[in-house]
Amino acid sequence: MSDIMRPIPFSQLMNWIIEEHKTQGAVFGVRKMVTTNQEGALPIFDERIETPFGPAAGPNTQLAQNIVASYVAGSRFFELKTVQVMDGEELSKCVNKPCIVAQDECYNCEWSTELEVPQAFAEYVKAWFACHLIAREYGLGSPDGFVFNMSVGYDLEGIKSPKVDAYIEGMKDASGSEVWNECRTWALANLDKFEHVDAAFVESIPARVSNSITESTLHGCPPAEIERIATYLITEKGLNTYIKCNPTLLGYEFARQRLNELGFDYIVFDDTHFREDLQWADAVPMFERLIALCAERGLEFGVKLTNTFPVDVTRNELPSTEMYMSGRSLFSLTIEAARRITEQFDGKLRISYSGGATVYNIRALYDAGIWPVTLATDVLKPGGYERFSQMAGEFTDLDGKPFAGVSLEAVTAIQTDSLTNPLYKKPLRPLPDRKVAGKSPLSDCFTTPCRTSCPIQQDIPAYLAAVDEGRFEDALNIIIERNALPFITGTICPHPCGRACERAFYEPEGAQIRASKLKAAREAMTAVLPKLRAQAIANDGEHNVAVIGGGPAGLATAFFLTRAGVPVTIFEARDSLGGVVRHVIPEFRIASDDISHDAELCLAFGAKVQLNARVDSIEELKAQGFTDVVVATGAWMPGSAGLGEGAELDVLEFLETAKKGEKLELGEDVVVIGAGNTAMDAARVAKRLAGVKNVRLVYRRTKKQMPADEEELDLALADGVEFCELLAPKALNGAVLTCDVMELGEPDASGRRSPVATGETVELPATTVICAVGEGIDASLYDAAGVEHDRR
Repeated sequence: MSDIMRPIPFSQLMNWIIEEHKTQGAVFGVRKMVTTNQEGALPIFDERIETPFGPAAGPNTQLAQNIVASYVAGSRFFELKTVQVMDGEELSKCVNKPCIVAQDECYNCEWSTELEVPQAFAEYVKAWFACHLIAREYGLGSPDGFVFNMSVGYDLEGIKSPKVDAYIEGMKDASGSEVWNECRTWALANLDKFEHVDAAFVESIPARVSNSITESTLHGCPPAEIERIATYLITEKGLNTYIKCNPTLLGYEFARQRLNELGFDYIVFDDTHFREDLQWADAVPMFERLIALCAERGLEFGVKLTNTFPVDVTRNELPSTEMYMSGRSLFSLTIEAARRITEQFDGKLRISYSGGATVYNIRALYDAGIWPVTLATDVLKPGGYERFSQMAGEFTDLDGKPFAGVSLEAVTAIQTDSLTNPLYKKPLRPLPDRKVAGKSPLSDCFTTPCRTSCPIQQDIPAYLAAVDEGRFEDALNIIIERNALPFITGTICPHPCGRACERAFYEPEGAQIRASKLKAAREAMTAVLPKLRAQAIANDGEHNVAVIGGGPAGLATAFFLTRAGVPVTIFEARDSLGGVVRHVIPEFRIASDDISHDAELCLAFGAKVQLNARVDSIEELKAQGFTDVVVATGAWMPGSAGLGEGAELDVLEFLETAKKGEKLELGEDVVVIGAGNTAMDAARVAKRLAGVKNVRLVYRRTKKQMPADEEELDLALADGVEFCELLAPKALNGAVLTCDVMELGEPDASGRRSPVATGETVELPATTVICAVGEGIDASLYDAAGVEHDRR
């Protein structure tokens, strides 16, 4: 795709729209076209908007087709991309590419339009005319149900320059422009392409494209200059005027602390912009003066919250030294700015919002009295313009009432929620790159990252669709093509697919892939199992396979081999199948019945089982006539925390004893060493045992570096387990565990920071220490067979 914006003639624009709509029922790829409620349109700037949202001044309001796509998806307020005296090729030469990255929070080093100002004017006029035509033709809403809002920057002399002044005047009245004549002439000459557009309607399209403007304040713009520009726009141009404020209004200390609280502590910035930008003490009296000035002239004044947030490039995110942050990391800062302004002005100052808005908060913002809401980062996420279609569903009940003030109580509630809502918090571990590894196939670029991140490459989109449609038997059949253990993996799989899911980048919980797998298994097991048994293939006559171990690996091996017609006998040392999952993992993590269902599934094609059958020699099995032997004995050997003194309890021994219901005397203070899922299980089980008062997880690294699934840590913390990070256990003396205090050293070449001892120690009460630092493998069978192996 080219990085150069190329405007197209109005005739080509409209022919494209008409043909695509006729043949595909879409416009510029937007299939979820929205018909808005005309009766509920909201008054603003002596105009009306049928929905209180739309694209912000950014990548999605530059070309006419950007704006049209937003309109058909339900947007009705368009903050047009900022124009400035520096434009075209001159600006383009100053922009390093790529200039935007939006994998989670968004960064840009520049997203100004690289069109020349007259070209930008032409794009906006073409979009204005096109939206009127398709509003009438396709019945999407009232032709006067949307608003174009200009944006200019960044200094008064530039705004007064002939080309920017001509732009403003042209937007106020486009009737004398060449592009207006182009649009009008084409429409009148092509009335036969429309069913609901006639000459009278074409002639009625208003030439006043915009009577409102947002003053975009570049970081560092002096307060006096901001006020001079606003005064000029109000008094000389007669425009309803909003001033875009920067999040630096909040002060450096607040911004740093808030981002740290929400997990964005890796974002680097200093206090430079906080010192140079508009200060709160200057902003309040300025806004008061401008409110009064607009009132004198019958115009509307408001603030736009907020601009992007300047931060340093530290991880080669973009080819620049500074970049501008937006998206969910900006939400809590922006809503705090809204709260302060609402409190200062008793809710009477109108706020236009942009800073982390999504479908999950946009209705709350509107209900609080904050509108219109504009978005940029959110529309750069998967789904694109059709994310507007989803938002439109939140506004089918608008009542047409004008702005009546901003509710401090409601804004405070949103701000409070932003401190705990997962939507605004960075996960402990960063989400993985959602781009598919490797090169996309030439014939099919639609390769989902959830599938490529799955170790067995399950067809996840297919079974998700089947579950969504209630076709559970189809879903389970899709799953078991590659996965013999849908109950176990539907419950305790670490599900890397979920972390790579496209939707995990803009929703708190993603697509619920693992839960859908379990639902399919539970709903369809009784229907699928008999049909599998009926499909058993006769012995191939060439092989006879022994599988040592009846845990998940051994069961899955038996499933796939017997399905292919290979006879299999499982030798299991214990009295039941399921391995560690059956005998160790707590019942509250996975139900025994679910484990049994997977065992039934894996034996459906006729695998034989010998329980209580420990195998000590592969040669013995070969002597019994087995042609091949698969070793699937699991990792049952204890790990060690390396305590210099004192005894530690092996985690598998502990969990197995607890699951059997045997009595355990652990004392009041239990310490679990480790931070994997097994450690979380041990801590949660210990917390449930009689006599145990305190359970602490001790880990030599930080929460962000722990190997456990984040959800497992959350469950442990919810159960009352205390997490002690950056501690390395040293010795257990009596009921006291001495630990070295660690700190993270300098990053290595991979960016990983290893813990190093500080020389300090701390003591923790510990009546029992459980070691959960990684289990080992009994290598005796491999050694006897001459198979080389390493520590893993």
